[in-house]
Amino acid sequence: MTELPFDAQKPTFKLWRIRVFSVTWMSYAGFYFCRKAFGIVKPELKSTYHFSDMELAHIWTTYLVAYMLGQFLAARLGRRFACRILLLTGMGVSLLANVGLGAVITGGVEAFWALIALMVINGFAQATGWPGNVGLLAKWTQHSERGRVMAWWGTCYQIGSIFAKHFAAIMLATMGLAWSFWGASVVLLGVWAVFYFWGQEEPESVGLPLMVEEVEVQAETADETIEDRVPPWNEAIRIVVAMGVLYFCFKFLRYALDSWSPMLLQESFPDLDVATAGHLSTAFDWIGFLGVIAAGYLSDKVFRSYRTPVIFWMTAGTLLSTFLLYVVGGTNLTLFVLFLGLVGFMMMGPDSLLSGTAAMDVSSKEMAVVVTGIINGLGSIGPVVQELVIGYLKTTYGPGAVFMLLVGIAALAVVGTGALWIYARRHKLAL
Repeated sequence: MTELPFDAQKPTFKLWRIRVFSVTWMSYAGFYFCRKAFGIVKPELKSTYHFSDMELAHIWTTYLVAYMLGQFLAARLGRRFACRILLLTGMGVSLLANVGLGAVITGGVEAFWALIALMVINGFAQATGWPGNVGLLAKWTQHSERGRVMAWWGTCYQIGSIFAKHFAAIMLATMGLAWSFWGASVVLLGVWAVFYFWGQEEPESVGLPLMVEEVEVQAETADETIEDRVPPWNEAIRIVVAMGVLYFCFKFLRYALDSWSPMLLQESFPDLDVATAGHLSTAFDWIGFLGVIAAGYLSDKVFRSYRTPVIFWMTAGTLLSTFLLYVVGGTNLTLFVLFLGLVGFMMMGPDSLLSGTAAMDVSSKEMAVVVTGIINGLGSIGPVVQELVIGYLKTTYGPGAVFMLLVGIAALAVVGTGALWIYARRHKLAL
């Protein structure tokens, strides 16, 4: 192929970039359809099919552990296989696992071990979603625009989660328990078909020239480019592990509030009914959605494509808003919802930057899938731990202990993100 300048086929590039952006967004949102159904049908499984709370907890914990381990497997496979192949396989296996879940789940408690097995399969398949899509997007984007691109792309996991929950509830109400899973498989199958045509690995795959990184010249090092400021892999891996440990804090907080905020609302304000508490708890998601967009634009436009300053300052905002939720949130319903939304806004920004944009920037495009898998794998330990720890604290010491823990986790994240920012500045990294 004759290599042409990047601008030579700008309209064609634009069309393909829109396609890749759209289909990867659809892919990750589609993964959520085959992930969220179980949480929606839990009350039905308990009341009609006689599952105990512990049996339901074990089934879901199995999924979370498989998902966490699957991130590391995806990182390893990402060095051997194209992101496109990884994603097509992951989506295909996940939708088939959900067909299986729908087929066996009406068997009740006798299907417990079958559900466990299918959750393991689904967890590993789902784990290809984030590293695969981020790795693919890294090959279609440039450093200076990734904050904005990923700000909009990162909305897939908020919007995907919200619509997946509503879809599963509608299927449960209109077509029965099994269709909460089968319907999700149909949705992901449609996404799979579109991805097959539009989810191309890189510009060269469709006959386009190589994307050349923009050069950002610094006064003190005139020959330095974006690629020059990417650390070598032996240094990058240490940074990646540190980012993964920090991401543990963010996923701990995100899953804790996603899982427990409806119950904390209802227990703090006993006059609330279950449905209202559930609706109010979505302030965390809806306002968090805005935080993802704000963080991306701030990192590109205000901080010149450096991510660590935004990560730090928004993490400091997370600590402040979590502290306010703990201190005064329980005194007034409006304040509780306001501060819950503020936590979502402040926390979702660094959450998306750490796991997406910064993961692309810390190494080469070819290694983005590996980096993302490691960061998300370490971070995914958080959801497993929080479910057990918060359940224990809430039962033993009450909701106040839960809020204190969240403040403590946010404080640790502030210290860690501050250290990451200082390290990046001292070593002049494009991070």
